[in-house]
Amino acid sequence: MSNRYAVILAAGQGKRMKSDLYKVLHPVCGKPMVEHVVDNVRRAGLTEVVTVIGHGADSVKEHLGDHVSYVLQKEQLGTGHAVMQAEELLADKDGVTIVLCGDTPIIRSETMESLMNYHENTGAKATILTAHAEEPAGYGRIIRNEQGQVTRIVEHKDANENERLVKEINTGTYCFDNKALFKALEQVGNNNVQGEYYLPDVIEILKKQGEHLAAWQTDDFHETIGVNDRPALAKAEKALKHRINEYWMKQGVTMIDPDHTYISAEAVLGQDTVLYPGTFLHGKVNIGRDCVIGPNTEITDSTIGSYGEIKQSVVSHSTIGNYVKIGPFAHIRPETSIADDVKIGNFVELKKTSFGKGSKASHLSYIGDAEVGSDVNVGCGSITVNYDGEKKHLTKIEDGAFIGCNANLIAPVTVGKEAYVAAGSTITEDVPGEALSIARSRQTNKEGYVKKKD
Repeated sequence: MSNRYAVILAAGQGKRMKSDLYKVLHPVCGKPMVEHVVDNVRRAGLTEVVTVIGHGADSVKEHLGDHVSYVLQKEQLGTGHAVMQAEELLADKDGVTIVLCGDTPIIRSETMESLMNYHENTGAKATILTAHAEEPAGYGRIIRNEQGQVTRIVEHKDANENERLVKEINTGTYCFDNKALFKALEQVGNNNVQGEYYLPDVIEILKKQGEHLAAWQTDDFHETIGVNDRPALAKAEKALKHRINEYWMKQGVTMIDPDHTYISAEAVLGQDTVLYPGTFLHGKVNIGRDCVIGPNTEITDSTIGSYGEIKQSVVSHSTIGNYVKIGPFAHIRPETSIADDVKIGNFVELKKTSFGKGSKASHLSYIGDAEVGSDVNVGCGSITVNYDGEKKHLTKIEDGAFIGCNANLIAPVTVGKEAYVAAGSTITEDVPGEALSIARSRQTNKEGYVKKKD
């Protein structure tokens, strides 16, 4: 197998998106579309990946990092001009180059590999990735001769009546002999209405030179979707969501309603986990086996153990152990770590807190900036008062402690091991282990008060 290279075209502004966000950074299933392309290119095992950047160059580099090489297209003068910018890095190298658009997030690494393998096996100088489109209007048509060989690409506006009946369309992804590509680019002109240098002109130049051209057709039209506006972005989102959901269902995950279940491309799910409608998994989410998630639950960049249950709740940038029950209507905020066998009940909020094994906060509590030990009970309506107006402070609740209902723990404060805090108390000083702390005024009953008031 020869050396393989990729040139990813990601320099266009994307005016039709009507957005301040650079086009290829618009997310599809939670990840910028150009990042999908780069990730799949890297899975295909290419020797070198060159990304052509222009508008929003710094933002693209920030997302993609140093996994790829970059070249700058200062002026956007067409797709051919964009590929020319990679000349210094690639022109003198032997091998095969695949050219892809950064706005085609659905294309798979397997498709790239099949295209390049076909290209090498046929000995072609250029191979076009094509697809079958039931409604091909607007796409360039692939015209073949009686032997099935590619003779030319005809743009829709230039096609005659018979050519418009052709349903094999040009996807805009190409594979070239690398040196032949850059030699042909030297001959590409800009004598057209737009005054731009078009990459498809390379195909015509190679044809006139008598070189062999080929086309390989993918069996999935949707993976060739190019995103130029918001409707296309929605189509890409739907197509990739379907692919992701189908993959995980085949791995043993149950989805009650896949059309209303949203899983990021980076999520990992365990066998026999059940996802109910309205579940959103954003970013790097890892969920163990035999969990029940949802309905109407949002999890972002978090790790969830096995055999747990999260209902009608939000979990963000946190770690949750095994056999944990959360919700309904709980909020687990960033930097929270929940151990095994924990219960976090309805309308409980945790933030930057470690919550020990077997502990529970069943109702209406706020626990922030806290270290909660194992087998602790936090009563209904109890809170850690972590903010003094200037700084956040730590609350420690040691193993086996019992916090009564409606208690306020004014941080910094420590409740010792197996200590009790009486209901309604406001704790401002440390509570020793095994002590009972009562911090409230003594009850006073005024007998006959109502009659005296009248």
